[in-house]
This record gives sequence, C-alpha cells and structure tokens, in this order.
Amino acid sequence: MADLPMMPAQRTRMTTSFFRKHKLLLMPLAFIAPAFAMFSLFVIYPIIQSIGLSFTQWQGIGPKTWVGLNNYRMLFNDAVFWTSLMNNVYWLVLFLLAPVFGLFVALFLNQTVFGIRLVKSLFFFPFVVSQIVVGIIFAWFYDPAFGLLATVLEPIGLDMPPILSDETLATFGIILAGLWPQTAYCMILYLTGLNSVNPEVIEAARLDGAKGWQLLVKIVLPQLRAATFIALVVTIIGALRSFDLVAVMTEGGPYNSSNVLAYYMYDNAIFRYRMGYASSIATVLFLIMNVYIVWFLMRLWNNEKGTR
Repeated sequence: MADLPMMPAQRTRMTTSFFRKHKLLLMPLAFIAPAFAMFSLFVIYPIIQSIGLSFTQWQGIGPKTWVGLNNYRMLFNDAVFWTSLMNNVYWLVLFLLAPVFGLFVALFLNQTVFGIRLVKSLFFFPFVVSQIVVGIIFAWFYDPAFGLLATVLEPIGLDMPPILSDETLATFGIILAGLWPQTAYCMILYLTGLNSVNPEVIEAARLDGAKGWQLLVKIVLPQLRAATFIALVVTIIGALRSFDLVAVMTEGGPYNSSNVLAYYMYDNAIFRYRMGYASSIATVLFLIMNVYIVWFLMRLWNNEKGTR
C-alpha cells in the first residue's frame, strides 16, 4: 500500500514538536543571529579584508599588486615602526597608574562629609569630556609661552620646557594628558565597587585591630577584585589603541618621536596612500591585541570555573 501524502496538520504538529524539543537552542540562536550578522559585516569582514590587504601594494585606488610578505619585511626594518611600538609600551606601562590613582581618589571621595558631591562632580568631569578637548586643554597647559604652567612658573623664575616640541618629553606629556580622563573612569569603577563592600566585614576587621594599609590590602581590595579586573582591562585596551591625543597634540612629532602604532597606521593610509603597508601595521597591532584578549578570556574562564 502506497504511503499517503503528509497532511498540513501533521506537518504543523511535527514542526511544533521539533521547536519545543529544541527551543533552548533555537531561541538564543534567533536572538543572536541579527547581531552576529551585523558583527560579521562590520567587524569580522573588515578584519579579514585588512589582513588580506597587508599582502598587497595599493594606493587606495586602482588595481592591487600582490607583494607577499614584502610589507612585513619593510615594517620590521622601519625605525619609525619600532619607535611607535616602544611608545605603545610606554603607554601600556604608565597607563597602569590610572587604576592606582583611581582607587585612592575613590577612597577619598567615598566619605559622607559636607560638599563631597560637588568634589565628586569635579573629579567626574574628565570622564565626560571628549579626548579631543582633553588634548587641546593639555596642549594649552604645555605651551611654553602662554600656557597655564608657564604662567604659574614665571613668577618663581622657572622656565617652562617645550614639552610637546621635545623628542624625549613629548610622549610622556601626552600620556600624562591621557591619565587624567582614564583615572576618572577608574575612579567611577571603584566608587561603584565601594558601594558593594560589606561594612560588617570592615567593622569586624577593625574590632580585630586591622587599620590603615592593612585594612585596605586584606579586607577592602579583595572585595574590589571585580572592579580592579574591569579597570585593568579597560586601561590596557585604552593604552594599546591610543590615537586621539597623539593626533591632536603632536601628530606623531616631533620627528615621529611620539608616534604610536594606531597613528602611524593612519598616517600611512590617509596621507601617504600606502594602504597595504598601513594594513600590515594594523595586523601587527591586531595580533598584539589578540594576545591580551586571549589572556583576558582565559582569566575570565578560570574565574567562572572558580565560582562554580
């Protein structure tokens, strides 16, 4: 006897039954799919395209010429590239002061005294200001003729050094400008964390004789582990992708002494029309970021396993 064709009602019941059995898998996929499609289009595809472009020579228009690893050979023989990479290391090391400063500012502001809200708003101000504005403000501060620091030092007979025109000082002057808003951001993270600190544990530690530095290190900081972790993650990423302040304050000068990888990539792509070479710089920076991202994900995974 021949099989009868499946009726629409049977198909509907089978579809409904399949959906009910697998809804815990299908529903998350349905919600993730639009975001993943956008992420693939605007993030993953440009990354793959940029890596492919790093093996070519291209001026931005016209045909591309395949050059293999030639861009990378040029890169590792480029003194400006190594200067930029070293400056990124300076950014990374000195930017780690931001969580430390942010913690002590947060401890200072986490008090119930008259006028503390006004003081908090003043410390919060750098966080809401654009990086471009921060760069302009500090460029004025550093001006050896009419800047704020020169005006303050003049009455006591001290000359303001030309920080942004000095090959040795320019990078550190820009990093100091970047520390201002980054410290404010870390301060906000720690203020939020301090609100969740258990006061009973602190009171019990004080009754046991703990105070000052001992109380901070052994009682308060362990309860701020999550805020510290986030502060370090954001600070390291901010140091590696530093661009805005360099572009506004020195444009990589003087003589490329304050260049960083992100700005050197931009300079080669936009002003020198070396898209392939700029893509090789972007690929190296991407690989450096990936090393940190893998470490971050491993730490996150270990923390998740530890809490189970």
